[in-house]
Amino acid sequence: MDTDKEYILKFAHENKIKFIRLWFTDILGFLKSFAITIDELDDAINEGVRFDGSTLLGYIRSDEEEMIAVPDVSTFQVLPWRPKEDSVARMFCDIYRRDMKPFEGDSRFILKKNIQKAAARGLTYYTGPEIEFFFFKNSEKPEILDQGGYFDLTPLDTASDYRRQTVLTLEKMGIDVISSHHEGSHSQHEIDLRHEDALTTADNIMTFKLIAKEIGQLNNIYASFMPKPLMGQNGSGLHIHQSLFREDENIFFDAGSEYSLSYDGRYFIAGLLKHADEFTVITNQWINSYKRLIAGYESPTHATWSPKSQSALVRIPQSRLDKPSSMRVELRSPDPACNPYLAFSVMLAAGLKGIENKYELPDPYFSSNNLDDLKKYRPLPSQLHEALTYFAESDLMKEVLGEFVHSKIIENKMYEMEQFNRYITDYEINSYFPKL
Repeated sequence: MDTDKEYILKFAHENKIKFIRLWFTDILGFLKSFAITIDELDDAINEGVRFDGSTLLGYIRSDEEEMIAVPDVSTFQVLPWRPKEDSVARMFCDIYRRDMKPFEGDSRFILKKNIQKAAARGLTYYTGPEIEFFFFKNSEKPEILDQGGYFDLTPLDTASDYRRQTVLTLEKMGIDVISSHHEGSHSQHEIDLRHEDALTTADNIMTFKLIAKEIGQLNNIYASFMPKPLMGQNGSGLHIHQSLFREDENIFFDAGSEYSLSYDGRYFIAGLLKHADEFTVITNQWINSYKRLIAGYESPTHATWSPKSQSALVRIPQSRLDKPSSMRVELRSPDPACNPYLAFSVMLAAGLKGIENKYELPDPYFSSNNLDDLKKYRPLPSQLHEALTYFAESDLMKEVLGEFVHSKIIENKMYEMEQFNRYITDYEINSYFPKL
């Protein structure tokens, strides 16, 4: 760390960095930040910076409580959209209480803790995200920029330049992009990031979301990660490809098994399926999230797995027999408005529980059109209050997230539902007012 610190201090001074933004994420997945000057960077790295920790608790904030943000020097990056004459860098932070014990409400700490549990078994957890989002004309209402569809190019994909700017900015910040394209809905896009360890991926997702919004603002448009902003169109997913490695061996791969899927891979999937009801409020945390998870829009509605179906909860992408490292399982239910640190924590825990207890994997699902086939499988929660009930009663979620965050998630979601119930929607006025 000393070498990294000395390098960063030297780099920052030589490149005339004036401010460093210290980033952290609240339990709802919103990026928070405050800035320090270059003169404070040395002390910040060595001792941390004091701030009001109540900002980490989402909508439900208690009295102000002083916390200490300690920058992770490995995450130092210059923000490329800032002018060179007024350069700004960023670092993600780990949050501590005043006695320098990790704050149990820090999402990044929770993911680190769960990664360490896997490491105790000799396992490394890798994730690769497919991030879907929209570029709209403004932030006031979802006005589309184009009527393009899946993989369309110009002139239907009029926002391709904005997508390209997003990709180039990601790469300037050291985030590798595999591919990008127009998605199935009007004005919708997808950018896929390269597999990394789960902590790096979570940091990259948070960075990605800010970059997309910055690119939008620079072009007088608006990037939205709302799960379902358009009626009659697909919503936005955050499909997560996952693999577990023991040293250099992908433990999900077995060339002699069906789909090249090992027993551990099958147990991991079974864990995701079994505990999906319990973790859905983390992967799909907003009332709007459940407008996306409906039949007919390539989103999962039941606890299914499949080697090919786009509507399955878990899909097994085809891997190359000569490249075992490519074997992975894809969870398709999360949306990009989740907190990736908490989402990865619950996914990993559910999968490891499946391996630990050797859960039996049900039969795969093949048909995307036969609704009778779907009825053989357990439906996923279809409303936030239903998902919250499963979450509240889950001992696994209390263990994974800690009782502090578990209780704060419940408080925040109860608050959200109470606020939502205060509003009268257009649907109610149009449907009920003329009749009642």
